Amino acid sequence: MQNFVGVGVFRGRVIGPVRHMPPALAEPPAGEKLESSTAPETAAASLKSAGATVKAALQERASRADGAGKEVLEATALMATDPMLIKAAVKLINTGVSAERAIWEAGDSVAQMLTNLGGYMAERSHDVLDVRSRIVAALRGVPAPEIPDAAEPFILLADDLAPADTATLDPSKVIALVTAGGGPQSHTAIIARSLGLPAVVAAAGVAGIAEGDLVFVDGSAGVVSTEPGDAERAAVAQWQEKASLLDVFDGAGALADGTLVPLLANVGGAKDAQEAAAANAQGVGLLRTEFCFLGNSTEPSHDDQVAAYKGVFDAFAGKKVVVRTLDAGADKPLPFLTDSTEPNPALGVRGYRTDLTTPGVLARQLGAIADAAASSGADVWVMAPMISTPAEAADFAAMCTAAGLRIPGVMVEVPSAALTSRHILDHVAFASLGTNDLTQYAMAADRQLGPLAALNDPWQPAVLALVQATVDGSVAQAKHSPALGLETPSPKPVGVCGESAADPALAVVLAGLGVSTLSMTPRALPAVAAVLRTVTLAQAQALANRAVAAASAAEARELVRAGLPALAELGL
Repeated sequence: MQNFVGVGVFRGRVIGPVRHMPPALAEPPAGEKLESSTAPETAAASLKSAGATVKAALQERASRADGAGKEVLEATALMATDPMLIKAAVKLINTGVSAERAIWEAGDSVAQMLTNLGGYMAERSHDVLDVRSRIVAALRGVPAPEIPDAAEPFILLADDLAPADTATLDPSKVIALVTAGGGPQSHTAIIARSLGLPAVVAAAGVAGIAEGDLVFVDGSAGVVSTEPGDAERAAVAQWQEKASLLDVFDGAGALADGTLVPLLANVGGAKDAQEAAAANAQGVGLLRTEFCFLGNSTEPSHDDQVAAYKGVFDAFAGKKVVVRTLDAGADKPLPFLTDSTEPNPALGVRGYRTDLTTPGVLARQLGAIADAAASSGADVWVMAPMISTPAEAADFAAMCTAAGLRIPGVMVEVPSAALTSRHILDHVAFASLGTNDLTQYAMAADRQLGPLAALNDPWQPAVLALVQATVDGSVAQAKHSPALGLETPSPKPVGVCGESAADPALAVVLAGLGVSTLSMTPRALPAVAAVLRTVTLAQAQALANRAVAAASAAEARELVRAGLPALAELGL
C-alpha cells in the first residue's frame, strides 16, 4: 500500500478504480508551415472560425451548468475568441506558420505572460492552454480530450483539470476527484464541493498510480491509498452508514445551548437559489452577481439585471438575501470594465474599485438590485467586494442610499478591512468575511497554486486572528457609536461567506469567534448543522481560542478536531 497526502476539499470515503485524464492533444510540430496552396488570409479565417466554434461549444455547456460551473465555463468561453490570443496567432500565420502551430505558440506566450503576472491571473494560464488545445482539435476536426467514460463509476485522477472539464463532471460516473496540482480554493476544489464529490487536491505523486488500480480516497483527511484493505473498506462502510445522517438540514442552525447560528447558502443564479431553498437554507449569504455579466461583451441592460436578481429573491421571499455587487477583475475579466494589461490584477482594479476607473456600472447595478428588491418579498442586503478603507465603505453606503437600498455592507477580504472594521462599520450595517481571498492576501499565497496549499489554508492562525479582529471591531464600534437611546447597543452582524464555512470543524471555530451567520454550498448545510449542535457557545469559544493560539494551521486543526468527537462519529 502507498499513501499519498494532499488537501481534502470535500468529505466522503470511497474505493474505486482509477481513470486518468487522457493525454493532452499532441503539439503541432515546431516549424510547421502553411501548405503552399493555403493563403494566410484563409488560414486566419479558419483559425477565427475554430475559435468561434470552441466558444459556442463552451457556452452551450455553460447553458446546461449551474452556479460556479456555469461561471467558469462562461469565462473560459470568452478566451476562445480573446483578441490578444487570436491577434498573436494571426500575426504568426502571416509569417507563414500553420494555423495549428500559430495558435499553439500564441497560447504559450499568453499563458506565460499570465503566469508571470502571478495571483489570479496565473491560474488563468490553465484556461488559455485548455482553449488552445480545443482550437487545435477544431482545426484538425478531432474531439478535444475529455473526461473518460466507463461502464462503472471511477475515481478521476489528473495533474490538474481544466475549468471547462471540472464544471461538467458527472457525479454518477466520477465518484471522487484526485489531482496532483491545484489548491484548496482552485476551480477544481470549489466545483467538487458544489457537486458533493469527495476530493483531494495537491496530492504529490499520485500521477504514478496505474490506470485501473483500486484506490481509497478520504476527502476529509486528504488521503489517497493504493491497495485498500479491510480497514479502508470498513471506513467506507462506516461513512455510508453515517452519511445518511447528513442528508437533510431542518432549517434551524443552532448550537447545543440554543445559541442561533443561521446557516445560509452561496448561490450564483435563480436555479441555484431554488435548490438552496429546497435544501432548507435559512437565506442567501452570498449572491454572486457575476452570473449576470460573464459571457457578455457589453454591460447587461437594466431589465435583464432586474429579471436575473428577482429570480433569486423570489426563491427566498421573507428571508435574507445578501447580494455581492459585481466582483469583476483578476480571474473574472470583463471586456467593458477591466484592464487585461494590469501588471498584478489580484492587487489591481477589481470589485468595488472598478468604480474608480469605470464609474456608472456599479450605480446602475445597484439601481437594478433595488428595483428587483422592490418587486419581491425578500429581505435584500447589499455588500461591496474589495473594500479596504472606511472612506470606501462610506462611499458605497452613500451609493446604496441613493439607489434606495437600506442595508449596505462590505466584504472583508483585505487584511486592512479586518483591522479597521470598527471604523468601517461606522458607515455600513454589516460585514461578511470572504475567507478565500482573506487567506490568500494574509498569507501572500495564490489560492490556486498547489505548492502553496499549506499556506493557503483558512486554518492559519493569522487568518483566524483577522476574523477575530473583525468581530472585535464590530463590538468596539457598538460601544463607541452614538448612544441611540440604547444602554448596550448590539454589535453589527459579521458573517462568513467563504468556503471555510463549509468545514464543520472550522464552522465551530467561527461560531466561537463570534461570527453571526455562516454561508456555504447547500450540500454542506447538514454536516455543519449536525456538528454545531454538539457544542455550546462556551465550548465553541474555548476551541476557537485554542485555534487562534496555535502555532500552525495543522496544529489548530488538530486541536479543534480532538475536541469534537462528533466528527469521528459522523465520519467527518
